[in-house]
Amino acid sequence: MVEQASAWVESPLQMLCAVEAHHAGLLGPASVVIPRAGLRPLQATRRELESLGLPDGLVVTRPRERMPRRVLAVGDAFSGRVQLRWLLSSPGRIVIVDDGRATLNLLELLAEGRFRPLLRARAEPSPTRTALGLAAALRLRMSEVSIFTALPVDDALERAVRQAGVQLVRHDFPWLRAQPPSAEGPAERTVVLGTSLVRNGLVHRDHYLRWLSDLAAREPLAYYPHRREDPTDVALIRERPGITVHDAGAPAELTLRGLDAGQRVLSLPSTAITSLRVLLSPRGVAVEPVHVPDDWWTSRAAPALRSHLTGVPG
Repeated sequence: MVEQASAWVESPLQMLCAVEAHHAGLLGPASVVIPRAGLRPLQATRRELESLGLPDGLVVTRPRERMPRRVLAVGDAFSGRVQLRWLLSSPGRIVIVDDGRATLNLLELLAEGRFRPLLRARAEPSPTRTALGLAAALRLRMSEVSIFTALPVDDALERAVRQAGVQLVRHDFPWLRAQPPSAEGPAERTVVLGTSLVRNGLVHRDHYLRWLSDLAAREPLAYYPHRREDPTDVALIRERPGITVHDAGAPAELTLRGLDAGQRVLSLPSTAITSLRVLLSPRGVAVEPVHVPDDWWTSRAAPALRSHLTGVPG
């Protein structure tokens, strides 16, 4: 009997990319994807993926609170529970799948010639958390690491990552692209993807809501909230004339595959722009990044952070 490789996922994008990693053969012939318990978007993503028919040899289990003792693939290399699991396991092979902008941050840290703790870009960690992040960075240096990504990585960064001993495996969602759309897209010509920048205190709420209202005054909008968007903000958006809120739950890469030529997707800076262009451009759907005006940013968004957020390749 072939032993199953385990993939631990904590977001819808991680789950989708774990499926693609299995399809690419990166996890071996038999894999099990284990979602973290307590996250409703993961349940919606699981149902959507299973409705498409999972690749042979792959199973997505019911959500669990605890990580298994042996995990081959993860998405969030900055997760405390993931880093602790690495330290409690013997060095070996590690596969890291896409987790949005955090993946680019991880690549930049790994590309540097010196050890730096694996910490989130905006983190203000305690000494204990910094020590864990540093130990996790050391464990990665001792392991055979593959990063499986659909994000554009510039040549200089790619060379530095490979020189650091990390394998960079590229993909363009071949399994998902081969699946027929499971449902029609929204009727509205323009789709807006929600953002977590408001809830994170980086963009002024009133500026963002005013922009949506102005846009909806010109044409009807289909709005897909971000999974970390404040429910209060979503409720305010739902009340605005001309905006239809779609509570999809599953990632946009799954829910928007039914869009047709002539429709378009607008989004504030997000790595979803990249993946949606891969999936939707062949259908004639425009995926357009929205520039964040200077007066939208709050004082919490330092210039370096703004550059990091808006510098995501599209």
